[in-house]
Amino acid sequence: MKILLIDTCGEVGSVALADTDEAVPKVVCAALPGRSASERLVGTLRELAASAGIKLASLGSIAVVNGPGSFTGVRVGVSAAKGLSEALQVPLLAISRLAVLAEGHGPGRLVTALDAGRGEFYCGVYEDGGCGRELLLDRSQVLELAAGGRVVACEPRVLEGLAEIAPIAVDAPSAEAALPIALRRIAAGEFDDVATLDANYLRRTDAEIFAKQQAGRASA
Repeated sequence: MKILLIDTCGEVGSVALADTDEAVPKVVCAALPGRSASERLVGTLRELAASAGIKLASLGSIAVVNGPGSFTGVRVGVSAAKGLSEALQVPLLAISRLAVLAEGHGPGRLVTALDAGRGEFYCGVYEDGGCGRELLLDRSQVLELAAGGRVVACEPRVLEGLAEIAPIAVDAPSAEAALPIALRRIAAGEFDDVATLDANYLRRTDAEIFAKQQAGRASA
């Protein structure tokens, strides 16, 4: 099967094409530097497909990392993936960037963390590879959540902000890094509905926002 992977959530976006028909999947990847995904994604994909000798019409599946991350970047990637899925009539699946960050770190309890701005963090909690929950937390909540487990982060602001618990520093994941998760999902037939698929912004609920505002006024 030929699989297209898209990730435009971070500072640098990327697209990858994987050919899994051989024992060792062949993957080619191209970067979209400087938040240029909206202008360069389609053109870069065409160039990548031509260089790899893969026709887009031969794709068997599309996987998109749908956040959390840059609001604009996430929208660009999700919109492109949905458009290509419908145009090429191939199934689509969405993968959390927090899950990609957790990939390959073995069994046990793991927390992945991404910068959400304003002193907050996007966090994913994993037990032996399975995702239990994704949360938007402040620093004190992350420190509490991380007790007794490992924390993985790829962004300097997160590594610095959580330095006291010594997070495991990794490179920012690319589209290619989502392939192992995509393969498991494809094998299990776990695809998403193109019509209802949305970005994973991981925002607080209205109730959480209201409670936080109330707490702030009470402590003032």
